[in-house]
Amino acid sequence: MRIVVQEAPFDLGDEANRFAAGHRDMGAIVTFTGVVRDLATGDLDAMEIEHYPGMTEAALTEIAQQAQSRWSLGDVLVIHRYGRLEPGALIMMVATAAPHRKDAFEAAEYLMDYLKSRAPFWKKEHIGADASWVSAKDADEDALSRW
Repeated sequence: MRIVVQEAPFDLGDEANRFAAGHRDMGAIVTFTGVVRDLATGDLDAMEIEHYPGMTEAALTEIAQQAQSRWSLGDVLVIHRYGRLEPGALIMMVATAAPHRKDAFEAAEYLMDYLKSRAPFWKKEHIGADASWVSAKDADEDALSRW
């Protein structure tokens, strides 16, 4: 298991290849990458993400361990960025390795739903001279409730 919270960009291909290497006993590797999405109006300048070092890594480790206990997983990777990110920037990556695809997909979805709803990150949208905190969405909570 590898949990990374970082400000710097990450290389999706390098991370996916590194994660996949050496998992000869795994039949499925699932990856998901989140991207900073522009607003429908097209005027998002940036998304600023804040977190508390130490607390965030501990929370992500705990949820990854829960995923490992619920599904038959050989490995888990979670990368999440913080700082100022412009639309189109990679914001996070989840990867799961499992003997069978069902476990890999379900565990990845579980981790993604948790990251979206409960992980201790705070997001602020910057539009021109204005900035506002992003509120939780009911749809994200609903997605988490299925677990």
